[in-house]
Parts: sequence; C-alpha cells; structure tokens
Amino acid sequence: MNIKPIKNRKDYNETLKCVEKLMDAKKNSKEGDELDVLTTLVTAYEERCFPIDDPDPIAAIKHRMEALGMERKDLIPILGSKSRVSEVLNKKRPLTMNMVRNLHNEMDIPARTLIQDYEAFGR
Repeated sequence: MNIKPIKNRKDYNETLKCVEKLMDAKKNSKEGDELDVLTTLVTAYEERCFPIDDPDPIAAIKHRMEALGMERKDLIPILGSKSRVSEVLNKKRPLTMNMVRNLHNEMDIPARTLIQDYEAFGR
C-alpha cells in the first residue's frame, strides 16, 4: 500500500482510479483497508476543493416536505398557523428561532441550513 496525500487534480484522478479498482474489496482485508483510507482521502479533498453550499432554508423545507410526503397543512403544528405556513413558504416572513427549532426537531432539517440568511420579501 503506497498511499500519499491528494494535493492536486492529478493526484485526485489517480486516487479515484485506485478506488474504482478496489470497489469489490472485502472488508477487513488488505485491499479493504486500502479502499477505506483512499476514500477518506478523496472525501477530504472533495470537501476542501468542491464544497457544496447548504440550500436556501425555504428550499430545504420544501425538499424535506416532499421527501416525507408532507403537505402544507402538516406544517401548521410546526410553524403556528395556516397563514404563517403560507407566509414562510412564500418568503414573506422570515423564520424565527422557535420555527427553526421546531423544523429541526420535527423534520430533521439541519439547524445550520435553517439559520442561513435568505431574502424574505416582507423584510
């Protein structure tokens, strides 16, 4: 096993080729351990060089609603009222900290996503 840090795009592409060759390696084998180390290096490089921004808070709420099969009415106990749900989802009212807590606890949306600043038309 000749493992080295991924410092540039060339190293990254070479490491991806090695990972591809090792994809069928058995866990706890020499090849499996090598695959584990290489994927850790690839993940670290990708997080550093290709960061993905968190989605807009309202887009995150809508996405999670779809994933959970929720409708707008299902947000009433979380956000407070039918009109409040409408105002929030239409970006006419910003999220309050209480709403953020409720959305995080009830829908498992990361708090860091919900507390991002976004353009609310009512501000």
